[in-house]
Amino acid sequence: MQREPITPQGHEKLVKEIEHLKHVERPNNIKAIEEARGHGDLSENADYDAAKQEQGMIQARLTSLEDRLARCEVIDPKTLSGKVVMFGATVTLVDTESDEHMVYKLLNSYEADAKLKIISLESPIGKALIGKEEGDEVVVNTPNGARDLAIVKVEFK
Repeated sequence: MQREPITPQGHEKLVKEIEHLKHVERPNNIKAIEEARGHGDLSENADYDAAKQEQGMIQARLTSLEDRLARCEVIDPKTLSGKVVMFGATVTLVDTESDEHMVYKLLNSYEADAKLKIISLESPIGKALIGKEEGDEVVVNTPNGARDLAIVKVEFK
C-alpha cells in the first residue's frame, strides 16, 4: 500500500467528512428510501430510484475516503525544512518571460484548492517542481503552452 502524505488539518477534514457521511448523510438517505418505499409500486417510483442512486454515491464516496484515510501519513509542513521542493513546501516562482511572480503550496489532491493557491503534487506544476531547489528553472506544460518558471524561494510554514 502506497502511503499518501497529508497535513494534520487535511487529516482532520478527512475524518470529519467520513463521520458526516456515516452519521448524517447515510441515515438521512435511509429515511428517504423508507419514505419512498411507502409511496407504493417501486418499479415506477422516481423518489425511490433517486434515493437508491444517492445511497450508491454516498457509499462510493465513503469507500474512497476510508481507503485514502488508511493510506494517509500525517506530515506537518512546519516540521520540515530545506531548499528542496517536496510535500508541504510553499514555493515562490517567477515566470522567466513575463516576470510574473506566483506562490503555491504543494499538498495532496484531497487538500488542493486553486483559490487558496494550494496545488496538488500530481498537477503539472507540482510534478515539475518536486525534487527541484531554489535557483532551478523548470518548464511546465500547461493547456496554454509551456511556461519557463524559476524557483525563487522554498519555505515550509
